[in-house]
Amino acid sequence: MQMMGLEAIYPKPNLSAANREHKKFPYLLRDFVVDHPNQAWAGDITYIPLIAGFGYLFAIIDWV
Repeated sequence: MQMMGLEAIYPKPNLSAANREHKKFPYLLRDFVVDHPNQAWAGDITYIPLIAGFGYLFAIIDWV
């Protein structure tokens, strides 16, 4: 595999390690009380492998 330049597909170590050059933002909802709908939302994006490439999935949730 080394001669052909191939490597296994698996998570490499330290993928979650922070880059010191990137700015760190404070958590703005730390002391915020969410007690009614449409007050705080969250979203996340990921991709899903498909037969002909990949597609994106974006999810939005209301934190009530």
